[in-house]
Amino acid sequence: MVDPTIKDRFFEQRLIGRRLLVAALFVVAALALVVVRVVDLQVTNHEHFSTLSEDNRVRVLPLPPTRGLIYDANGILLADNYPTHSLEIVLEKVGSLETTLAELSRIVTIEEGDQRRFERLRRQRRHYEGIPIRLNLTAQEMARFAVDAHRFPGVDIRAELVRYYPLGEHTAHVLGYVGRINETEWQQIDRSAYAGTHFIGKNGLEKAYERQLHGRVGHQQVEVNARGRVLRVLASEPPVPGQDLHLFLDIHLQRRAEAAIGDRRGALVAIEPRTGGVLALASTPSFDPNLFVQGISQADYNALIRSLDKPLFNRAVRGQYPPGSTIKSFVGLGGLNAGVTTFERAKWCPGHYSLPGHSHRFRDWKRTGHGSVAMERAIVESCDVYFYDLANQMGIDRLSASLIEFGFGMRTGIDVSGELPGLVPTRDWKRTTRRQPWYPGETLILGIGQGYFLATPLQLAVTTAAMATRGRFIEPRVVRALGDAAGALSAETGVVARQIEMAKPQDWEKVIRAMVNVVDGGRGTARHIRSGSYRIAGKTGTSQVFSLGQNQVYRADEIDERLKDHALFVAFAPVDDPLIAVAVIIENGGGGGSVAAPVAAEVIEAYLERPEVLARAGGRYDR
Repeated sequence: MVDPTIKDRFFEQRLIGRRLLVAALFVVAALALVVVRVVDLQVTNHEHFSTLSEDNRVRVLPLPPTRGLIYDANGILLADNYPTHSLEIVLEKVGSLETTLAELSRIVTIEEGDQRRFERLRRQRRHYEGIPIRLNLTAQEMARFAVDAHRFPGVDIRAELVRYYPLGEHTAHVLGYVGRINETEWQQIDRSAYAGTHFIGKNGLEKAYERQLHGRVGHQQVEVNARGRVLRVLASEPPVPGQDLHLFLDIHLQRRAEAAIGDRRGALVAIEPRTGGVLALASTPSFDPNLFVQGISQADYNALIRSLDKPLFNRAVRGQYPPGSTIKSFVGLGGLNAGVTTFERAKWCPGHYSLPGHSHRFRDWKRTGHGSVAMERAIVESCDVYFYDLANQMGIDRLSASLIEFGFGMRTGIDVSGELPGLVPTRDWKRTTRRQPWYPGETLILGIGQGYFLATPLQLAVTTAAMATRGRFIEPRVVRALGDAAGALSAETGVVARQIEMAKPQDWEKVIRAMVNVVDGGRGTARHIRSGSYRIAGKTGTSQVFSLGQNQVYRADEIDERLKDHALFVAFAPVDDPLIAVAVIIENGGGGGSVAAPVAAEVIEAYLERPEVLARAGGRYDR
């Protein structure tokens, strides 16, 4: 029997040898893996990993450009930039976003609207781009965050320039406003051109001139540490600031126009006939565009969109109204040019008009009639019967073609976004849109600017300016010149769209003489605005909001205020050397001569009595 205490040394030596062999093989295999990995890192993929390493050390940061400023004709600043601070989060540097937001909310106020905006922008931005969680930090909030900033990797305060409109509601409908880029815009724009930029023009000049105002993004190559903090700048390409806009618009005249309209709903457009420069473009009521720049609150937005007065609606370029009798001068010119009438041909006005073979009466505004009237008196006293008859003689085809030639029913080409074209109805239009034939009675009411006929205040101002220049149509322009960073200006004058040639050029003078007598004549519908210093050529208009029955009588004091007629007036002055053309509409204002004409007269006087304008006229105006 073998003693169990005796050891088998031979067995133990073999066991130890096997273990050493296994250990040696494991060490060799591990060393082989290390060698393979070193070869992969240093030889095979050296360039790739070198680039990754460099990217961890070096970052390229976008440098947003400064948005161009906007000045009025007198050099008054209308759109400025001011510095503001926001709290931004870079998602790739944040551990738990939920925890970070919870901790941040204990230092700065983060409301529900801030979180909604953050979530919306989060879907648009890359993970290495900063996303604002709080805008417009106060000095106290910045100080509180600075104390605990080390606890929030990936969260930092960012300074940026934000748009500001010093004159607020006085420029809202002309300049428009900028706002934060939304998801739809983010899909459409060149993202590299907007790197580091959160704002884009939404409407008005801000949108129409977005490319010029925005500028070009610069870049900065920086070295960062492991926590993403910038250590030093390696290279830099500075941004190119946006161009400044210098306008024809005169803010003093703009405010004078708004004051003349008062608290009524309306619009006024004033144009310099020789250049097409827009001197005033007023739409009331208006709104404060600064509310929209960094995101309007739901309460403020609801108040604007629910207002019956529609302050967000740009009546000057988007308001489409029946132009009423303001177009009678153009209908008269169209009839003369078509050869269907003469300036001297008279028509008897008994206070109503009927088509041959029909009993329906189309009434004149003067129920007792005007008696025998030729074209001049028909324009001066705004005789409906005369123009019913002239429209009937011309027929719908010639009448609509003539109105289109004068610029109605099409966009003017103004450099403000959102313009609508109005409408000159035709046979084809009615057949296509209404699936109905054209009726002769519709031609009659088209001849006095009613029915389906729609025009914008801007169109009326442009066509009136063309009347002042005897048929020379110029695309209206709000922007006079563009300025670069060095202060150099490049002019942006209006383009001469076309010249209307009359078969008898003297017909221009005849119709303009009639428009002068609208103001100067003893029976003119705008005789109350006659000036002793210069002559005004004008035409009043009153457009119906609803139709009356055959035997109904319009009584303004018995109907709802918003169902009353619109008051319109168009004019230019001085007659022999036109310096300003104006179109006015006062919604539900009543008579054009008593309501709209005084508004236009106040603006014309304010402009023509200025020293610089008087100097251009030789120091006086000849009547």
